[in-house]
This record gives sequence, C-alpha cells and structure tokens, in this order.
Amino acid sequence: MKDPLTLRNKEDFDRLHKKGTSVGSRYVVMISLANDLPYSRKAFLASKKVGNSVQRHRAVRLMRESFRQIQKESGLPDGYDFLFIARSTITDSKCADVKKSIEAAVKRAGVLNKKP
Repeated sequence: MKDPLTLRNKEDFDRLHKKGTSVGSRYVVMISLANDLPYSRKAFLASKKVGNSVQRHRAVRLMRESFRQIQKESGLPDGYDFLFIARSTITDSKCADVKKSIEAAVKRAGVLNKKP
C-alpha cells in the first residue's frame, strides 16, 4: 500500500515548483507550499549530480531521517507539502550536519511560525 504522506503525482511536483517557496542551505534545497489537507506530505530527491546510486540513496536516507527527527522534536505544523533536493555537498556529511541544514531551511522558510 502506498503511503499517503509521500508526494508522488507529477501535478503535485509541478505545483510545488511553480508556487512553492524555495530555500537553500548547505546540504539541501527545500521547497514548501501549503496544501489543503489535514496532513503534511514530503518527498526527497537526489539527482545524478550527487553521485552514483549508493551516494544518492545515502543522501535520501540522511534527509529522510533528519526530517523525521525534526518533525518529532519541533512538531512541524500539518498542511504543507515539502520537497527536499540534495546538493552535491551532502555526500561526505553526517546525519547531524544534514539535520542542522534542514532545520535552518525550515526556519528560514518560516514554516514553524505559520499555520496553513
């Protein structure tokens, strides 16, 4: 069964790219946009610029775990779509570094302070 908390449709990605707020940090680029749902959805991407398949998969795992920790600790508000895109600098980083980078992006986007 597919997870409803994961972005999958092309229309959702197109809407995020056109109308979303983009914030860059050292290891990730975050695009966020309020949705009209009672829950938040997320997606994690790593292009071939990041490295081979092992490095790309590690980058996605690091971002996913960091986001999970942030969501657990700070209680991100519901009703947002998040797209995290890995930068090539993520290859030699630790999970704590990626977590700090994602936290900085979320704070700069102002998602923690807003209600959708």
